[in-house]
Amino acid sequence: MAEYKLYCFAQSGNAYKAALMLSLCDADWDARFVDFFNGETRTPDFRKINEMGEVPVLEHREMRLSQSGVILDYLAARFGKFGWADEDERREILRWLLWDNHKLTSYIGTLRFLIRFMKTGETPVTEFLRGRMKSALAILDAHLQGRSFVLGERPTIADLSLCGYLYFADEFAVDWADYPDIGAWLGRIRALPGWVHPYELMPGHPLPDRS
Repeated sequence: MAEYKLYCFAQSGNAYKAALMLSLCDADWDARFVDFFNGETRTPDFRKINEMGEVPVLEHREMRLSQSGVILDYLAARFGKFGWADEDERREILRWLLWDNHKLTSYIGTLRFLIRFMKTGETPVTEFLRGRMKSALAILDAHLQGRSFVLGERPTIADLSLCGYLYFADEFAVDWADYPDIGAWLGRIRALPGWVHPYELMPGHPLPDRS
């Protein structure tokens, strides 16, 4: 039995944040597929695993954790990798984790879900979400100018959180030529030993054809 179990599915950018961290740390882990698209996260059994009805969930020994930022923080402390050198860096990482979940992942994840999986086409809702996404991407792109990674010259869990949905860019119609510093940064993350695309790292891709 693997030391870590991650409840996840291939299309989840939030689960990818945790899965990527496990892969980059060469952890002994297994993926437990969660059938999100057939409603598993809404079942009573899954709500016993996570009352919030979300992935990722990480199990390690007697510990069960949810929320990607919490999992990343835990794994950084466990492995001594992708973490903080001091308390100032820890707070800076926390600042970007919170910003990511509130201002970046929240809008991109919802936009992608509507366009890619619900197949709504462009609507006033997607127009609003796209505007929010573009504003957030512009902030991140500007921050990365002159930096290799979010905190400077080494990657941290802030980078692993922020990139969670960005390797799906073709699914929400973003061209990294419009955000060149983000594009270069994603290339540097991709070059890290142990990087794997989410569709290859986690189970559940491709989805069955429902047409």
